[in-house]
Amino acid sequence: MLSFPRILAVLFGFLPLAANPTLTASCRADAASPPPNIVMILVDDLGWADIGCYGADLHETPHIDRLADESMRFTNGYAAAAICSPTRASILSGKYPARLHFTIWHEYAKSPRPSKGRLQPPASMDHLPLEEVTLSDVLKQQGYTTLHLGKWHLGDAGYSPETQGFDVNIGGTHWGAPATFFWPYSGWFGRAKDEWRYVPDLPFGNEGEYLTDRLTDEAMKLIDRVKDGPFYLNLWYHTVHTPIEAKPKDVERYASVLRGNLHHQNPTYAAMVGSLDENVGRLLAKLGEAGIADNTVVIFTSDNGGTIVEHRGMPVTNNFPLRSGKGSLYEGGIRVPWIIRWPGVTPTGTICEEMVCSTDLYPTILAMARNEGDADHNRTVDGKNLVPLLKDPAAKLERDTLYFHYPHYYPTTTPVSALRDGDWKLLEYFEDGHLELYNLARDISESHNLAASMPDRAAALQQKLSAWRKSVDARLPTVKE
Repeated sequence: MLSFPRILAVLFGFLPLAANPTLTASCRADAASPPPNIVMILVDDLGWADIGCYGADLHETPHIDRLADESMRFTNGYAAAAICSPTRASILSGKYPARLHFTIWHEYAKSPRPSKGRLQPPASMDHLPLEEVTLSDVLKQQGYTTLHLGKWHLGDAGYSPETQGFDVNIGGTHWGAPATFFWPYSGWFGRAKDEWRYVPDLPFGNEGEYLTDRLTDEAMKLIDRVKDGPFYLNLWYHTVHTPIEAKPKDVERYASVLRGNLHHQNPTYAAMVGSLDENVGRLLAKLGEAGIADNTVVIFTSDNGGTIVEHRGMPVTNNFPLRSGKGSLYEGGIRVPWIIRWPGVTPTGTICEEMVCSTDLYPTILAMARNEGDADHNRTVDGKNLVPLLKDPAAKLERDTLYFHYPHYYPTTTPVSALRDGDWKLLEYFEDGHLELYNLARDISESHNLAASMPDRAAALQQKLSAWRKSVDARLPTVKE
């Protein structure tokens, strides 16, 4: 059932947001030209250094690198969370996961496991509430055809893409990973093999068919249907999440060039990244063949940092020079690739060093579509409109600080909050209250903790972090009884 705020939005349309003059001005600009199509490529667990233009040494990504050459590439792009579901919620709502009380992935939030640590993590939402006016809600109301393909992970059937403003949903379920990347994309999942998983809406495949290829096939078919636009396409790949599986011939190719002095050492993962790259190339070629590339925004990013834990006896990836990986609030867990191509607007081949976050995609895409959004929802949107940066990479946002909150355990972390304030990064761990302070401009690897030598700065940033948690009503872990 639709919530009362959503019913009002559908019946009466979306009210302008007078409190956001930047967004309003962007919406009024270029009103005579048609709004752009928008394609968002969201990769699952792709690390910041996993593609060539960000420094990968084993992986080959010529198509993504070419996209970067035609786009603006952000070097300080962040996911709002170090794990998947909360970041996806932040994209569709523009809000920090802590504000949404959605701080861990769906399955864990729905069925929490007993804590093995000193603290009891707080309860988390297991879905994106229908009361949130999503990006797809607003664009659909404007007349966009809204399409979702691939991973969803934002709730069960009552919170599926169809309930959140999408006209089409192919493959989106409450599950966070497929049982296999090979057709028919079904099988027993987990170490205990206690759950049968499948990817729906992908019938009549062939033996050896690969999920990343198939999702791209379906996206290309949809583009043929909706190319007269405007359309908003979520192509949210399951790759490069576990299970780490790739086509045997591609694995052999990367294994043949593997060297001991490379940071990346997993040939199967490298083959998954290579397959992703091939399919990004196919999708971009399709936009050109359809004659719509010049009026289509392409956004490429990841939902969190790369996985560094072992899978089938081998570490998945290496986020060097960043520290740690998925689950952690060190840079390896939250800093991700960010590439945006907006023909006629973004200067090609440019690099922007301004801090950006997945929460920013909501107001940015609305500004691209010249849509002022829903006034009530926008009052608590945490993201910033990046259109000024997309026009001028040297521009500055009216924001100095990004915040992160993960009050849970993961193989790479204990419960923690963090902020990045300019060049400074502070982490506050809840088990013992200890602080870690880093200057990312001089220490991107977060190897020199300055909290003891700079106690005043650490204390000031901790107070700022604490005040933010109170402002968004962040849920905190408690001491176990």
